[in-house]
Amino acid sequence: MIPYVRDITFEYGACDQVSPLIRRVIARNPGPFTFTGTGTYIVGRGQVAVIDPGPDLPEHLEAILAALEPGERVSHILVTHHHSDHSPLAGPLKARTGAPIYGCAVGIQAEESTIRTEAGADLGFSPDISLCGGGQIIEGQGWTIEALATPGHTSNHICFGLKEENALFSGDHIMGWSTTVITPPDGDMTDYMESLERVKARGYDVLWPTHGPPIRDVTPFIEAYAAHRRAREAQVLQAVKDGHGKIVEMVPVLYADVDPRLHPAAARSVLGHMIDLVRRGKVVTDGAPGIDSLYRPAG
Repeated sequence: MIPYVRDITFEYGACDQVSPLIRRVIARNPGPFTFTGTGTYIVGRGQVAVIDPGPDLPEHLEAILAALEPGERVSHILVTHHHSDHSPLAGPLKARTGAPIYGCAVGIQAEESTIRTEAGADLGFSPDISLCGGGQIIEGQGWTIEALATPGHTSNHICFGLKEENALFSGDHIMGWSTTVITPPDGDMTDYMESLERVKARGYDVLWPTHGPPIRDVTPFIEAYAAHRRAREAQVLQAVKDGHGKIVEMVPVLYADVDPRLHPAAARSVLGHMIDLVRRGKVVTDGAPGIDSLYRPAG
């Protein structure tokens, strides 16, 4: 089982010093996809980076600016991905501070659907400086951040490693309170599993997700996260072998312990597994795999 970490103490709009180099301000946008809300991180002293400014809430913008000490300035705005609980405030924050926006532009447009699987998408997100592919080093006064490409949750997801604390700002790639939604075509299960291994190999001491508290027992947590996905894949494959070839038939059974409001998103994650299983030749379907396709065992 995943050793979830969900205990977090905070006040909306307040600035908490959570490590020697990291401050956090949480936006008032709680919900089934955001937990207690978006945690915006301020890194450094004097010259600071802001990670995931969050939703376009004027009160949150003012809270971020109020968290700055006299004489401090924002030199970098870093965005993990383009969902509406992460990136929309980047523009207003840039307008107030003059800091450039770093991230990866939207690459794959989500298909039209009446099913809500996330907090929404900021499809117009377009950073000033592209970090697609990862590996770029961003430096400020007393801090060094490396961009780490982690596609899977979205095609443009970037995590940010803080060298001085061997910490990773993991966005929605790894969260302590919940598993991550994988919604094709922008989300990709094959990419996601590879990205998990990439993070694990780095040996970080702590993960700071955008939602919820930090993850401090990193390697066991990532291993449990990956094992959960593999177990879910095995359940999906078994369901197909048992003759349940429709995703809509599987979700209420496979996700019986999950908030029903998240079942539509869960169906998209099952589709992510199906696409991966079709790629690997374990499941077949007529035509391209889709949410309404009929699946059957290969062979």
